Formats: sequence, C-alpha cells, structure tokens
Amino acid sequence: MGVVFKQSLKNTLFIYLGFAFGGINTLFLYTRFLEDEYYGLVTFLLSTSNLLMPLIALGIHHTIVKFYSSYFTKSEKDKFLSSVLFLPFLVAIPFAYFGNIFYEEIGDYLSEENPIIKDYTFVIYLIAVACSYFEIFYSWAKVQFQSVFGNILKELYNRVVVMILLFAVYFEFITKSEFIYYLTGAYFIRMFIMMFYAFSLYMPKFTFAKPDNFKEVIRFSGYIILAGSAGAIILDIDKFMIPGKESLVKAAYYSVAVFIGSFIEAPSRAMLNILQPLTSKTLNEENNLEVASLYKKSSINLLLISGLFFVLINANVKQLFDLLPKEYAGGALVVLMISSLKLYNGFLGNNGAIINNSKFYRITLPISISMALSVYFLNKLFYYHLDMGTDGLALATLIVIFSANTFKLFFVKNKFSMTPFTDKSLLMILVIIGLYLAFNFWDFPVKDIYIWKFPIHPIVNIILKCILIIIVYVFLIFKLNISSEFDNLLKKYYK
Repeated sequence: MGVVFKQSLKNTLFIYLGFAFGGINTLFLYTRFLEDEYYGLVTFLLSTSNLLMPLIALGIHHTIVKFYSSYFTKSEKDKFLSSVLFLPFLVAIPFAYFGNIFYEEIGDYLSEENPIIKDYTFVIYLIAVACSYFEIFYSWAKVQFQSVFGNILKELYNRVVVMILLFAVYFEFITKSEFIYYLTGAYFIRMFIMMFYAFSLYMPKFTFAKPDNFKEVIRFSGYIILAGSAGAIILDIDKFMIPGKESLVKAAYYSVAVFIGSFIEAPSRAMLNILQPLTSKTLNEENNLEVASLYKKSSINLLLISGLFFVLINANVKQLFDLLPKEYAGGALVVLMISSLKLYNGFLGNNGAIINNSKFYRITLPISISMALSVYFLNKLFYYHLDMGTDGLALATLIVIFSANTFKLFFVKNKFSMTPFTDKSLLMILVIIGLYLAFNFWDFPVKDIYIWKFPIHPIVNIILKCILIIIVYVFLIFKLNISSEFDNLLKKYYK
C-alpha cells in the first residue's frame, strides 16, 4: 500500500490543484468572461465527445491495464502493445469518413433546439479522438506504475489552458469561437505530450506479430468498449439531454452544480490511478489476500478523505452559490445528491477494478447497459414528464449508480468472499453524518463585506467554517484510529 499511498497523495494534490483552477474557471471566469450560451455550448461539446470517446478508444486503455502484467517477457509485452495501439484507427477512420458524408444531417439533428451547435459539430469528433489516445498512453504509463505525470495532464493541464484562454477572450485577444478551436488544439497537444512520456517509460519494438492470447484480448476489448460506452452515457447523458428541452444556458447552470458536487471524488480518482494496475497485477498473480487487503485499505482511506470534503462542500454550499450570479442559485440539492453518490463510490474503494480485471469482467456489460437504459428512461420521466428540472437529472443519476454499485458490492462478496468493510467503517460513516448535521445549518455572523462590489463575506464564512471543520474532523479521526496510514502520516508532523 506504500506506493499506492504515496502516488495517491501526489495525485490528490494535483487533482485538487486542478479543481482549484477548475473552480475559478467554473464559478467565476466562465460565468463572467464567456456568455452563458457559449459556456453551455462548451459543456455540450465536451460531454458529447465523452459519449463518443469509449467507442473510438475501443476499450484499449482498459485492455492495457488488464493484460500487460500477465506477460512476463519483453517480447510478449511488445507483441501485445504493438497489436493494440493502432486498433482505435479501425473505428476513428470510418467515423471520420461517414461523419464527413453525413455532416449536415448530424449537425441539423444536434442543433435542432440550439442552432449554434451546428458550426461546431466536428469538434466533438476531434476531442473524442484526442481523449481516446490520451487515455491509451496514460494507461501505458500506469502499468509502469507511473501515474503522477499523466494525472497532472489529465486533471491540471486542461484547467490551466482554459483559464489562459478565458483571459484571452476577456482581453479580446481571441473571440469566443476561437476559444473552442484553441481548446480543441490543446487536447491534441496534451495527447502528444502523454505519448512521448509513455514511450520514454517503455518503448516497445514494434512488430506485426500478435500475442498468443490475442483473441482473448479482442474479446475483452469488445466487452469493455460496450460497457464503457454505456458507462459514458450514464455520466454525460444529462448534459446531452438538456439542450433537447431547454437552452444551452441551462446546461451551464447544471454543470456548475455537478462540478461542485463532484469535488469530493478527487481522492478516488487519485488512488484508482495506481490501484487499477496494482489490482490487475495481484489478480493475475492470483494473490487474493493482497486483493482483499487493497480492497479494505482503499475503502477506509477513500471514505476518510472523501468524507471530509463531503462535509466541507455541503456545509458551505449556500455560501458557494452566493458567490455566483443569481441565475446559478438553486443547485444545492443537486450538489448534495451528486456528492453523496461520489462519497459512496469512494467507500467502495477499488471494487470496480476488481471486477474489470478479473475473469468475471463480462458482468460489466449487462450492468452498464442496464444502467444506461435506466438513467435514460429516468431522465425522461423526471426531467421531461414530471418537470423536476435538473434536480430530476441528478436524482436519476443517484438512483441508477447507487443501485449498480450496491449490486457490484454484493457481486464481489459472492465471487471473491471479500467486502470493503473494516471495524472502523461504520464509525467513519457516523463521524461524517454527525459533522454534516452539526455544521450544515449555521454560519458565522459575517455579512455585507464587499470589495469593488464583489461579496467577500461568503468567502470569509467559508474559510472560517472550513478551518473549524478540519480541526474537529482530524481530531476525531486521529483519536478514533480510523486509518493506520493516516495516523502514520499525522504522527510525522505531530512529533
């Protein structure tokens, strides 16, 4: 767990640094430097490209993580990497060809309610290709147990580029349309940087020979591509569906609430970057004791860290929305539902990595398809028919992913005879709930402080409240001995 904990800490630092830049972009710059319609357009283009990305990637980024550690000689590894690296072109090239032929029809369909989308339809494909190969080369680095640099590119690079481009729009160096084109170019630059880094870690001798288990590799990729495509639908279908009923502006408002609620998932993303290849390696070695140990340790540590940010976000959500233009208010319930879902995901630790990298990976396909269909029909019900607004979209996501993850929890228990629970799990949950209830319904009496007509009092309130919450939280975690890794880290500074 040492390498996991060290790289997870570094990854968490850069993810939250990325969130800091993303928060400034989302909460302040996008809402003030870019018109709401263009902000909604950017949200729609990126979300739609995320729907397309798993299909173009052909699941190769998951395939590399699962199979790489099963090869023991350089020759076998070279055959494997050579055979899978260019497979996405089998999808990307036909997509480009038919997309060019039917561009008008595709553009008309996507822009039916919002005509501005049509001129940028091709951007969806370009970003999807760039993101597909970025993820492939990122997995290439992960299996060398080097996840930090790729994590910086994934979590920090884009947010910094967006901030630079938003200021360029504000100072009229570029137009709003050029913002989208430059952002697309930045995704390709990121892809090439990741490619050179991956090759610097491991440069294969490219060959036309295929590994002995190539059929199994293709079979796994086929399952994962379908499961990944269905999984992408779950994450981004809500932002895709909003322009079908309302303006792109509404997508921008919803995106802000989801961003705030998703803030707590950074530790999970950070730890899973290194846990995925490590879990695959231990499964390939049939070391179930180590798998069970990783399962429990990842669960309690992620619950601990995610729980802190769950309390910090939801206890300050009113002040966060007070910092935004009035049009963005009213998203507190979305934040609570999304953050609760992310907290539950963290509690499950490397559950998904265990299933995806085991012989039971086929179960991910029916689960993902069921989730995709469920979230689509629940969105239709809550958003279109019951007019629950964006709260309905968040509720649909919460119901579907919570149900699926609970099924995965019991599936791993049944197949591997292991759970993520420790003797501290319930205690940790009670601490999170208790602090959330204790700090959610009051604020410091700080009001009406402005600098250049900008309200500063919400920021002061947030800072004071966060300091108090962190002190109480860390004290309780330390005294209750929730996590040995966390205790050892604290003792280094405590002494």
